[in-house]
Amino acid sequence: MVYLPTAEQLRVDRLGECAVPSPLRGRGTDLTPDGRYVLIPATSAEATDESLSRGFEAAGPRESIFFDPEQTTAAIVTCGGLCPGINDVIRSLTLTLWHRYGVRQIRGYRHGFEALGPSPHCEPVALDPAAVHDIHTLGGTILGSSRGPQEPAVMVDRLLADGINILFTIGGDGTLRAARAIATEVARREVPIAVIAIPKTIDNDIECLDRSFGFATAVNEATRSIVAAHTEAHGAWNGIGLVKLMGRHAGFIAAAATLANSQVNYCLVPEMPFDMDGEYGLLEQLEQRLRARHHAVIVVAEGAGQEHLELDQPGVDVSGNVKLGDIGPYLKERILEHLHARDLPTTVKYIDPSYLIRSLPANSFDSALCLALAQHAVHAGMSGRTNMLVGTWHGRYTYVPLALATETTRSLDPRGVLWQRVLEATGQPARMTAAIN
Repeated sequence: MVYLPTAEQLRVDRLGECAVPSPLRGRGTDLTPDGRYVLIPATSAEATDESLSRGFEAAGPRESIFFDPEQTTAAIVTCGGLCPGINDVIRSLTLTLWHRYGVRQIRGYRHGFEALGPSPHCEPVALDPAAVHDIHTLGGTILGSSRGPQEPAVMVDRLLADGINILFTIGGDGTLRAARAIATEVARREVPIAVIAIPKTIDNDIECLDRSFGFATAVNEATRSIVAAHTEAHGAWNGIGLVKLMGRHAGFIAAAATLANSQVNYCLVPEMPFDMDGEYGLLEQLEQRLRARHHAVIVVAEGAGQEHLELDQPGVDVSGNVKLGDIGPYLKERILEHLHARDLPTTVKYIDPSYLIRSLPANSFDSALCLALAQHAVHAGMSGRTNMLVGTWHGRYTYVPLALATETTRSLDPRGVLWQRVLEATGQPARMTAAIN
C-alpha cells in the first residue's frame, strides 16, 4: 500500500499573506496557482478516494509574493560532503534571484553552518551574475562546506544581525534537520525569515523525492569504475574486480550502476544481509563462479556487510552519522584467504572511486535538475514559504515540509522492482544468508 501522509503533514508553512505583485507577472511566465498539487499515488492500483485528495504542493512562481525584491537580502549556505552539482545550484539561485526577481543583496556564507556560528572562519561573500558565471564547470562548492552542528538560536541571531530574509540551505539529511531547527527557532521568535532547503545527497536516500541531484553523475562515473574492474578481472586467470561505491544505508548507486553496466556478478547493498561463509555465503558462491567462468566482478556499497566488521571506536561522526567499517579491504582480504585455502589462485583488483566521484562537476542531467530545483527554491522563498525543501515527485517539481522529509530515510526495497532487476542482471542468488533461506 502506498504511503499516504496526512493533510497536515503535507502542509507547507508560510510567513504570511502575499501582498506584493510578482515581477514575473506579464512576462510570459506560467504562474502556478495556490491549491495545485502533485498527487502521491503512481498508479491506479495504488490510488484510493482518500489518496486522490492529497498530494505535495506544486512548485512554481506565484502571482503575488511575500517579499519586496528591492528590500530582500538572500543567503546561501552549503553543508556536508561534496556532491556533483552544488555549484550549479548556487549559480541558479543567484541568477534567478538577480534576473527574475531583481534581488540585489545575495550573500554566500562560507564553510557551512559554521559560518552562522559564533566564530566563523570567513565573512560571507557577495554573489552576483559575474561571481557565478562559470562556476557550474567546477566540482565541489565555491562557498566551501563543513560538518557538525551549530546552535539554532545562535544561527538565527546571525541571520537577524545580517538582515537576512531568505536562507537557502544546500545539503543532505543532517542539513535538512538543521534547516528545520532554524525554521523552528525563527517561528518561535515570530520573525519573517524564510528557510528553503535544496536536498543534496549522492546516496539518493531522502524521502519524498524521485531523485536528488548528484545521483546521476555518481552512477555515470561509478559505471566507468565497473568497466575498469571487469577489464582487469577478465584479463587475469581467476581475476576478480572489486568496486566499492557510496551508499551508507541505501544501495541505490550500487544497484543503478550495476544495471547500467550489466557486467557485475554480485551486487552487495546495506538492505540485503549476506553471509561470508557457508553454503549460501558470498565466498562459496564466488568460488563456484570462478571455477566455472574464471573471472568475477563484485560491486559493494560502503554500508553493506557491516555486521561482519568490528570497529575499534564505534559511535557517530561530527554530523551524527554512524561510523562505518571499511568493507572494501575486508572483502578483499577474506576473498584472498578463502581462495588460497581452496588452492584456487586468484588476483583481486580493488577500486574505490568515492572521492573522485564526489568532487566532479555535474553531468548534463544533474545540471538541468540543479537549475530547476534552484529556480523553484527561489519561487518558494520569495512567496514566503518556509521550513520546506524542493524536490520532484513523478517528474513534477514539488514543495515538501521538512518535518515530513526528515521523518525517515529512503532505502532500496528488497522486494521491489529495482532489486529484482539487479538479481536478473547479475544472476546472483536472491538470498545469500542461511538465516532466511
